[in-house]
Amino acid sequence: MSMASPYGTIHGVGLGPGAPDLLSVRADRLVREARHVAYFRKAGRPGQARRIADGMLRADVVEIAMEYPVTTEIPLTDPRYNMCLSAFYAQCTERLAALARAGEDVVVLCEGDPFFYGSFMHLHSRLTGTVPVAVVPGITGMAGAWNATGVPITWGDDVLTVAMATLPEEELVRRIRDTDALVVMKIGRNLPKLRRAVAAAGREEAAWLVEHAAMPDQRVTRLIDATSVTPYFSILLIHGEGRRP
Repeated sequence: MSMASPYGTIHGVGLGPGAPDLLSVRADRLVREARHVAYFRKAGRPGQARRIADGMLRADVVEIAMEYPVTTEIPLTDPRYNMCLSAFYAQCTERLAALARAGEDVVVLCEGDPFFYGSFMHLHSRLTGTVPVAVVPGITGMAGAWNATGVPITWGDDVLTVAMATLPEEELVRRIRDTDALVVMKIGRNLPKLRRAVAAAGREEAAWLVEHAAMPDQRVTRLIDATSVTPYFSILLIHGEGRRP
């Protein structure tokens, strides 16, 4: 006869692209009922995940803000960068695991989907096998972006490529040239490089930039009309033009 686990569960809950009414029913229930709610944020900022959940949390909620260490002065290629983040995620993991071992459930608020380029996956890999962990899928930011354009992202047999603007310029050119439909994330300060890569691949006229998809300040513009300053929540799209009946 099996006994129920004395541990609480860590729930990684996908909140979707930004609009509170794009949460799943399960996500909505977990967020509203949670006694302990954790979320990532940059120091001095409320955090996008917390903003999405604003007004949903119970009055006696215990909030756990996990603030990223400042790593802007360390290049991505420097081993110290990974060491710094690894120590940060280990600290966050132990904090949440301690609550679960005490029998408390914890909801970790995640932008988009927890398993799609999200920080929660770094907790999940460390928590799995030590305490119960569950994941609630969410609508991805890129889905919110291509729906904002009002045009399907793929048709028929189109191949969709998801790339990061942090890639080397030559790699971006190759990826952009060799795919039917394209999503590029993590743009920010990489916009000038991305512009050059899109132009070199001969697809500048087809590229769109969606900023703050599914948020109140959503903006959809053609890449050729976009300014040189792009917010963190921006995604570049090139729609597929594949087989249609």
